[in-house]
Amino acid sequence: MTKHDVKNNDKTKPGLGRRAVLATGVTGALAIPFLARGAGNVLRIGVPTVLSGPIALLGTSSRNALLLEADRINAAGGLAGRKIELVFEDGKAQPQETARVARELVNTGGCELLIDATPSSGAFAVQEVVRDLGVLCIHTCSETSSLTADPKLRAPTAFRCARQGVHDSIAGGAYLAQFANAHKFNKWATCSPDYAYGRDTTAQFLDFFRHFKPDIELVTQAWPKLGQPDFTEVITKLIQARPQALFTLLYAGDLSAFINQGNVYALFKAMTVCTPNVDYPVLSAIKNIPDGIQSGTRYFEEFPPLPANKAWSEAYRKRFGQYPTNWAWQNAAAMMFLEAAAKKAGTSDGKTLVAVLSGLTIDCPFGTNGKITMREDHTIIDYAIGWGRTIAKPPYIADIKPADWGQIIELETAWKKQLGYI
Repeated sequence: MTKHDVKNNDKTKPGLGRRAVLATGVTGALAIPFLARGAGNVLRIGVPTVLSGPIALLGTSSRNALLLEADRINAAGGLAGRKIELVFEDGKAQPQETARVARELVNTGGCELLIDATPSSGAFAVQEVVRDLGVLCIHTCSETSSLTADPKLRAPTAFRCARQGVHDSIAGGAYLAQFANAHKFNKWATCSPDYAYGRDTTAQFLDFFRHFKPDIELVTQAWPKLGQPDFTEVITKLIQARPQALFTLLYAGDLSAFINQGNVYALFKAMTVCTPNVDYPVLSAIKNIPDGIQSGTRYFEEFPPLPANKAWSEAYRKRFGQYPTNWAWQNAAAMMFLEAAAKKAGTSDGKTLVAVLSGLTIDCPFGTNGKITMREDHTIIDYAIGWGRTIAKPPYIADIKPADWGQIIELETAWKKQLGYI
């Protein structure tokens, strides 16, 4: 437990479970204030997330980034003059529980805004709560494209400040097609988690990969469960299929476990592994990092190569004693969008901020050119996407090639038209 975790006393706060609270204006202090919407100079922001189980890193690194940014904004006077107070709730990676805590954060927790730091399984549940309550929400971890791409699923007050599967699929497809042509790799396999993100984004990747390289042969696919501890059966299946290369969307602890177990079975000598999901926590959990994994960049302080990005990473490491994750930068960027929108509108009122956020471009250390835009379809673009190859020592990914955002938007638009989204 960190100094920000508070075991809730049910007699004090009925309806709200395990939480972490940032007191207004006091870094690291603990407080449980009176639960009243719009109370004085305090702005309460509810954060449903995952703080337990195999993907708890998603929640803890999201929390860290939000605390870091809230302290910075509060030190500068708050959001339109109101001190930010963050209330974290553990949805335990269960959609029904996530929806329940999101609703209670607003209805009984006095929260005026939501930052939904849950994976796609929870984000779709939160989306329906947001649609019902009409509260401003920014999704910061869900990458399943349809959350914002499909107008039938989109909620008018919900935004996504996170990378999107279709963007990664186009960038990865373009890069890996060039790589496959250079090495004459035609036989491919996939291995991705068996839920919406894994299924949907793998299908998108294959569509765009075939767009750039029509002659690939898919020899097998594996669908391990999220949080699966033993990948022996999966690894054996992949090796027996004899692909030349493997594309995987495993992430966090699942990816590090897969790589560690794959090393035992000489998986990386049998095929080239390609993944967009390597980041610092995965690298730190791998006993022997194989050279030559074709890797996307989720978060690296060297990419984009901007002083502001490096400085933000150093501030995060100084406070929390660990490197930021992909989820960390996305949550930090969400706070930066709220800050910029409140400055432009002169208010922290959620309904007003909804109109300002749509189409807003902000200075941001995680943007390809130091800027990120929240498009009119309520999802971000121009964030840093690149691909390179792993090496066993810092900076861990070498020869990074930035993705072409012009190409991404062109092919994304065609994809949306094909599905009837526009």
